[in-house]
Amino acid sequence: MKKRTAILGATALGLMATGAWAETTACLITKTDTNPFFVKMKEGATAKAEEMGIKLNTYAGKLDGDVESQVAAVESCIAAGAKGILITPSDSRALAPAVTKARDAGALVIALDTPFEPADTADATFATDNFKAGELIGQWANAKMGDKAKDAKIAFLDLNPSQVSVDYLRDQGFMKGFGIDVKDPKKIGDEDDPRIVGHDVTNGNEEGGRTAMENLLQKDPGINVVYTINEPAAAGAYEALKSVGMQDQAIIVSIDGGCPGVQNVKEGIIGATSMQFPLKMASMGIEAIAAFAKDGTKPQNSEGLDFYNTGVTLITDQPVDGVDSISSEEGLKQCWG
Repeated sequence: MKKRTAILGATALGLMATGAWAETTACLITKTDTNPFFVKMKEGATAKAEEMGIKLNTYAGKLDGDVESQVAAVESCIAAGAKGILITPSDSRALAPAVTKARDAGALVIALDTPFEPADTADATFATDNFKAGELIGQWANAKMGDKAKDAKIAFLDLNPSQVSVDYLRDQGFMKGFGIDVKDPKKIGDEDDPRIVGHDVTNGNEEGGRTAMENLLQKDPGINVVYTINEPAAAGAYEALKSVGMQDQAIIVSIDGGCPGVQNVKEGIIGATSMQFPLKMASMGIEAIAAFAKDGTKPQNSEGLDFYNTGVTLITDQPVDGVDSISSEEGLKQCWG
């Protein structure tokens, strides 16, 4: 019996050494674990990892912009021998050295939602066309205002001072859609259009949105268009307007497509939002890691782009000519969070 046990033990060790029993480990690193967008992303990655038999370790920053926590997470993934890392970078430039180190260690690194700068810092990017998402809400807001657009007073509620790619792409996309001359497409705040009241940052949350809106209302109480980086920031902006009886004065537009945000479209709090698909990004990322672990296959970009486009859809109950959209009722069937 002892001899047989020894043989079985040796066989098991041999199988593990050759990889027959090896388990593929992957990591998901998000900006926070509170934003519904990243909550849904985690759900999608977790479900797909369970389906494919992949061990998934998940990490998140304390808040949007927490680079240190994300760098530490990448280091943990390298130490764990992760075959692939999915990451929504809080700073698309500052995280480049850590990501390069992970790739040098043999991991497939895929950016989700927020591209690195340059994009080829990662092996691939699965993301919304963030410029297009901004452009859609800019086109809608311009058409909604009609002739009054030429005298608009616009508040920009952006993400954070780092001006990461997702931030400037959405911001500048809105400008193009609204008809504002974009200067440096990778820089927020260099415009000279007199319709821009100003920019403030929100950290992508409701409290930040409220504070930023209050700051800009002090600068000009006549604001009638509010661009927001995401729907939590939009909800905060609305509360700030409502607190001073100005909730009907301004059109608020946003980007996300979370169920609370789409519900806010239905209730008239947000005029229009561009819907993203975080679950799709995450599940495709896990599938890509599985393929890479199997035979070294790496994802391909969408034609003409330096990333794989996971799609964007405009949600509004006030459709305008020339801008494709679906209603909030349709959006509630597709939303997340």
